[in-house]
Amino acid sequence: MTREEKSKVIENLTAQLTDSPIIYLADISGLNALQSSNLRRACFKAGVKIAVVKNTLLEKAMESSDKDFGALPETLKGNTSIMTSDTGNAPAKVIKEFRKKSEKPLLKGAYIEEAVYVGDDQLENLVNIKSKEEVIGDIIGLLQSPAKNVISALKSGGTTIAGLVKTLQERG
Repeated sequence: MTREEKSKVIENLTAQLTDSPIIYLADISGLNALQSSNLRRACFKAGVKIAVVKNTLLEKAMESSDKDFGALPETLKGNTSIMTSDTGNAPAKVIKEFRKKSEKPLLKGAYIEEAVYVGDDQLENLVNIKSKEEVIGDIIGLLQSPAKNVISALKSGGTTIAGLVKTLQERG
C-alpha cells in the first residue's frame, strides 16, 4: 500500500470516526468464511456497519479525530474490526447473539456518545444500554402518568364539583 493510499484510508477512517457516535472494536479472527458471512449478514440486518481495519491506520485516524478515545487505542493489537451504528446497543446485541454459536467476536472496546468501554467483560453492560428512542419512550411514559391520574380522577368523580373534590381529596 502506497503512502497516498494509506493517507486516503486514514482520511476515510477519520471521517467515519467523526460521523459515528457509536463505535465498537472487535476481534473476529478465527472465523471461517461462512461464519464471517453470517456475522456480516447479522450486522446488516441490525443496521451495523462492519469493516476489518489495520491497527496502525485506525490508531492514526483516532489521533486525527477530535474525539477522546481514552484507552481504546491500547486495544489495537491483533485482528481488529470496527463496527459502527446509530443505536448504542445494536453492535453489542449482534456480538452477544453471534457468540451463542461461536467464541468470536470478542469485544475489544467501544466508544458510545463520549463514553469509553474497554474489554470483553463490558459486553453485558453495553447490551443493556437503552437506545435514544427507548429513553424518549420512557420519558413520555413518565410524563403521561400524572396526566392520566388527573383524567381518571375527573372521570371517576362524575360531573359534579363535589365529586371531583372528594376524589382528589381521597387520592391526596
